[in-house]
Amino acid sequence: MKSVYDELDNLKRMLLMIASHMGSSCEVVLHDLTNGYESTIVEIVNGHVTSRRVGDCGSNLGLEVLRGKSKYGDRYNYITQNAEGRILRSSTMYIRDDKGEVIGALCLNYDITDLMLVNKTVQEFIGFSFEEMEKTEKVDEYFVNNVGDLIARFLAECQAMIGKPVALMSREDKIRGVEFLDKKGVFLITKAGDKVCEYLNISKHTLYQYLDVARNKTEREGK
Repeated sequence: MKSVYDELDNLKRMLLMIASHMGSSCEVVLHDLTNGYESTIVEIVNGHVTSRRVGDCGSNLGLEVLRGKSKYGDRYNYITQNAEGRILRSSTMYIRDDKGEVIGALCLNYDITDLMLVNKTVQEFIGFSFEEMEKTEKVDEYFVNNVGDLIARFLAECQAMIGKPVALMSREDKIRGVEFLDKKGVFLITKAGDKVCEYLNISKHTLYQYLDVARNKTEREGK
């Protein structure tokens, strides 16, 4: 390709597809950068975003590329604003000919001003920003349909904590497991003891012994 006009029909279809997909807040622009910078726009969809039209010039970024100040030029997801001060999220891809020289540019300018206002309202409603949310304490909470699934999750956690399968667990390992499950409140669930006994391959009598050992240990550590 020597000129954007060589593929103009395909490029126009691409612009229409992007604009249709992104909506009326997204301006899509095709520039020809080979015939003077005073008039580079050869096609534009949703030009109301920057109040531009076919025949208007490009931005300063294109000049930087043409002057050799920027080697590659392509920039994605950067923030700028239009003449009215509305905030835009923009991306620019430069089109090159068969020799690698810049001959045009495809640009997206999405007006995110209203979205930013919505985002601010959402943050005020939930009480903290998304940046603050990343710093808040993370809590593992399981939403299940029945207590059987809940017990299964606790047993899986128990095995992960001990770090070995039941067949290789010592008496001390199993006591640690019972202590872990007890602190999680598992034994408050009706008939949970039966599930734990089956899982650890112990009798009910042994379970009660392990519980006594675990709880006595907890009491001593609490004093």
